[in-house]
Amino acid sequence: MSDRPAPLADPHLLFDPAAGRRDIVILGSTGSIGTQAIDLALRNPDRFRVTALSAAGGRVALLAEQARLLRVEKVAVAREDVVPALKEALSAQYGPGETLPEILAGPDAATELAASECHTVLNGITGSIGLAPTLAALRAGRTLALANKESLIVGGPLVKALAKPGQIIPVDSEHAALFQALAAGTRADVRKLVVTASGGPFRGRTRAELERVTVEDALAHPTWAMGPVITVNSATLVNKGLEVIEAHLLYDIPFEQIEVVVHPQSYVHSMVEFTDGSTLAQATPPDMRGPIAIGLGWPQRIPDAAPAFDWTKASTWEFFPLDTEAFPAVGIARHVGALGGTAPAVFNAANEECVEAFLAGRLPFTAIMDTVSAVVDEHGTPQSGTSLTVQDVLEAEAWARARAREMAARAAAEARA
Repeated sequence: MSDRPAPLADPHLLFDPAAGRRDIVILGSTGSIGTQAIDLALRNPDRFRVTALSAAGGRVALLAEQARLLRVEKVAVAREDVVPALKEALSAQYGPGETLPEILAGPDAATELAASECHTVLNGITGSIGLAPTLAALRAGRTLALANKESLIVGGPLVKALAKPGQIIPVDSEHAALFQALAAGTRADVRKLVVTASGGPFRGRTRAELERVTVEDALAHPTWAMGPVITVNSATLVNKGLEVIEAHLLYDIPFEQIEVVVHPQSYVHSMVEFTDGSTLAQATPPDMRGPIAIGLGWPQRIPDAAPAFDWTKASTWEFFPLDTEAFPAVGIARHVGALGGTAPAVFNAANEECVEAFLAGRLPFTAIMDTVSAVVDEHGTPQSGTSLTVQDVLEAEAWARARAREMAARAAAEARA
């Protein structure tokens, strides 16, 4: 592997090892990643200064409160219709005579912020709409702390064409774990990446048993508190499939050298097996502030960023092989990852539509991956190579969403018949 190109994320290659306080732009500030990043920044004012925030626009009161606490220069919202409410919320937060932050609004507002003057852009936006900001941050030469896995999944060739070695630092717990474990050896020493999965709420169930699960069952994750789409992705293990593709793209490791194992306790976030037989595991109690701190502060570590284990208490850590028959998502993801081009975008978009149909009660749980697989197969040969554009990705996503809706509706009609 020593003759392979430099990976997008490499703990040995620092894109910008600037010391001192770092100016940070946070995209998706009112979401889970954004709020925890702000908590870290407020607790470490000597290390981080947040200069700008972006959000979708559904929680303007929280966005205004964040802006005041951090004294940011700019705030951005994707929804232009909430600008009056945002102005009112900001006015209520700031004192008389205080200068309010500049407001940017519209679908391109976050992309504009991503290219603004700063050291690091934390992309915590959910969904493939995070692709344009990811590309903008890379193009502007910013260090990218990447929590928006979808932008890498759907736009892999576009991201790889722009990113310089070491410019991306992953924020997903699994990829932050791999990032840290990889620091212990050279790329030629790596035999295998091992991505851990909690197994979700249905670990141990057969496919036949999964046919009867409800939305309430799927949303009852045993470890993490997440939004409904991400929680269902954890139940189907689509999230692990996406993470396998992401690991391949970030670290330039072949798919056959990336393995998924089930670890219900979610203490070990991922592992690296080296050629001498050693395996290094990165372990912390489940808490996203640790990976966020790696993304914002690397190569420095942030003291007390997240809780540590209490080693005076007994605990049991278990590992199980993945049941690929009951949970085919990882295998399908490997397939589309190997195809490349627009295939991962089709997989991701079709899954989002099927998850929405399941949450609305229009599609059985097992039909999620059946439908996604059918859409992927129908898509066939993907648009790929150096000619791939953002428009290609968007068109592939639109086609996949439309076909997934059609197939889901037909499956629902057949179930009622």
